[in-house]
Amino acid sequence: MNWKAHQAKTDRLDAEKLVRVLMAYWRGEPKVCSIVRPPSVEDEDAKRLHRERQFLMKERVQHIGRIKGLLAAQGVYDFRPERKDWRNRLAEIRTGDGRPLPSRLKAEIDRQCQRLALVDTMLKEIDQQRDAAVESKSAPSETVVRIQRLTHLKGIGPQIATVLGTEIFYREFANRRSLGSYLGLTPSPFKSGGMDRDLGISKAGNPRGRTTMIELAWLWLRYQPGSKLARWFEQRTNGLKGRVRRIAIVAVARKLAIALWRYVETGLIPADAELKA
Repeated sequence: MNWKAHQAKTDRLDAEKLVRVLMAYWRGEPKVCSIVRPPSVEDEDAKRLHRERQFLMKERVQHIGRIKGLLAAQGVYDFRPERKDWRNRLAEIRTGDGRPLPSRLKAEIDRQCQRLALVDTMLKEIDQQRDAAVESKSAPSETVVRIQRLTHLKGIGPQIATVLGTEIFYREFANRRSLGSYLGLTPSPFKSGGMDRDLGISKAGNPRGRTTMIELAWLWLRYQPGSKLARWFEQRTNGLKGRVRRIAIVAVARKLAIALWRYVETGLIPADAELKA
């Protein structure tokens, strides 16, 4: 029998439960509930630029894949639709057996190339707006100041700095644990009786911030090989490859996020990290 179906449920009972939870929270029990802190209208609007860019990049990959798939069915593999002279090259294409492209197929590929060109134009406009905001000198906001500070570190470009500044570091974190929880990079232990194992990271919080931090962790190893964090990674992996490095890079991303958080808040440069000339 489903005993849950016999529980009383009214709006009055729900309101009383909420009041009891709030009373417990104000008594000093912070774990009875989680307080939602929505971003301001300005902070939310600042995210639009890089989120639109991410959407356009996915659309660009789809257009290129569609064009190359249509041509591959005709035995053509050397056509590059992202080039500026795509229209002239399309007119000269011959199939694998030497025939010209069918008229309707050629028209479809032409329209796909036009969509791709439009997406590239939009991406260029977004990149120009992003760079102009990063290089702005006239009374920049706190978020822009953090983005500019991030771009001073070697290995961090304007795109990653913009994502980190608008998705992560615009928020106020009480400590490094709250930052790791927001990114979903904290471990999920599973202990019961004699069982003791790790289920991996929680993957809660902001997925864009988590993905960007892991991407930046790999870039950090490449462009900041002399930093303390990069040396720690090499000592832990000790020349190993594959799964061990993929697990260790998550730890690098978590440690790097904490170091960058301290850097944008206090100006403390990560240990042995290099600044751009």
